[in-house]
Amino acid sequence: MKEKLKCFLATKAGVELTVARVMLGVVFLPHGLQKTLGLFGGYGFSGTYHHFTGMGMPAVVALLVILGESLGSLGLIFGCITRFCAFGIFMIMAGAIAMVHWQNGFFMNWFGQQAGEGFEYHLLAIGLALTVMIGGAGKYSIDKLLEEKL
Repeated sequence: MKEKLKCFLATKAGVELTVARVMLGVVFLPHGLQKTLGLFGGYGFSGTYHHFTGMGMPAVVALLVILGESLGSLGLIFGCITRFCAFGIFMIMAGAIAMVHWQNGFFMNWFGQQAGEGFEYHLLAIGLALTVMIGGAGKYSIDKLLEEKL
C-alpha cells in the first residue's frame, strides 16, 4: 500500500510542473468560487447545482463538477492529491466541450458573433491538466513533501 501511495505522489523535481499546476489552480479557483459562494457574478452552490441538473446533468455529476472546480483548484494550488485534482479538471473540461461548447466551434467568442464560447480555452486547460497528471505536482508541493517522507 505504501508503494502505491508513493507512486501516486511521485513527481519530477523541476519547477515547471509547479508553475503549470499553480496556474491551472489559480485559473479555476474563481470559477469554483462562482459555483460555491456566488462570487464573481456566480450563482452559488444551490443555483449552480439546479442549473446543472436542469440541463440534464445527473445530480452526482453536478456535485462533482462544483467540488472539482472549487476544492480541486485549491488542491492544485497547494499541490495536494495533485493528479486526482488535475484529472477532475480534465474531466470537467471534456464534459464542458461535449455538453456546451462543441456546437460553438473552436474559437472563443471574441467579437460576440457566435451563439456562445468555443472550446479553445478548454483544450488549453486539458493540456495543462494532462501535463500535471503525467508529471506530478512539481518541486514545491505537499505531494512532494509526502513523497519524501514515505
